[in-house]
Amino acid sequence: MIIYSKSNGYSNAAVGKLETPIKMVIEHESDLLTKKGGICDWLFNVEKSGKFGETIIGQSEFEVFQATAEGAAAEADSIRETYRKFIEHIQFMKEFTITAEMMEDANYGVAQDAKRRAENFTRAYYKTMHKICEYALANGTSESGTFAKAKLDLTAPDGMALFSKDHCYGTEGGAIGNQSNYFWGDIFKSGTGRVASTAAFEEALSELSVKLRNMKDENGEPLGYTADTIILPGNRPIAEQIAKKVCGTAGALGSGNNDINLNYGAWNVIVMPGWQASDDRVMIMSSEANKNLSGNMFFNRIPLTVTNWVDNHTGNYMWCGRCRFGVGFGNYKHILLAVDSASEVSGATAL
Repeated sequence: MIIYSKSNGYSNAAVGKLETPIKMVIEHESDLLTKKGGICDWLFNVEKSGKFGETIIGQSEFEVFQATAEGAAAEADSIRETYRKFIEHIQFMKEFTITAEMMEDANYGVAQDAKRRAENFTRAYYKTMHKICEYALANGTSESGTFAKAKLDLTAPDGMALFSKDHCYGTEGGAIGNQSNYFWGDIFKSGTGRVASTAAFEEALSELSVKLRNMKDENGEPLGYTADTIILPGNRPIAEQIAKKVCGTAGALGSGNNDINLNYGAWNVIVMPGWQASDDRVMIMSSEANKNLSGNMFFNRIPLTVTNWVDNHTGNYMWCGRCRFGVGFGNYKHILLAVDSASEVSGATAL
């Protein structure tokens, strides 16, 4: 969505020739990019917001129904608030200029340079959205980070980093415990020589899927969600190759016995180009849990709002874009991170 407005108080004829075409270029580019999607749309819940920030509130679940004798009253049950997570919106801005000379010489439509700038301006807005989401996930082992001069809160509602071995669950007065969504072990390589193999990844994928399925709710009961999304760094080609082979082959890899590949058709494999890892690692996520538990959240407070005016000192045509949005994590139980390592990784649990 693009909100476009213009400032009054100028009468430059060249401005009038460029104003509508550039507005159309920006809006058209916005429409195209919206349809293409990206990391923000694929891995985050995108919602509109009309507030300073958004608070995500967790609640316990009702227990199972209890047997009751004939004529007796039902046993009372209640839902308790378990946590709160506040995600504050951040303002982002960008400006570009079309010189007076370029405006004066654009006699036959929009000059190519001006057109490219208008297109790139809109692309930069969507790039910011997708890259901040990439950054938040890629740096999920930290409690905070800085993106484009903005300080981001990367914690889950329990105050831990998104990926931690010490996450808490439970309610006051109820069963309280810890669980991990950060692991290390033989993920892509195995054996004494640490040889990359599809068998290692298949085994690790099965173990990680069970870990995610058995994530406990605030009552201490397994949530039962099925993992269906694999997220990989953009600079680990062997790991990417292994994951795509395991998920894209109908039969069991390396087997001549027509064994069934249980992973075939069960996963979406997403590579995040902005995630540049120094080792082989993988995230797995349940898209259903991500939605139901308000996991990865992107709140769009103010969409790209474009204002234009003529600078009285230079005669240049100025364009300024402004937007506000918030990114954060309303839960941790929808996603796991695993690092391929033969030795202990700090902050992670052995797989």
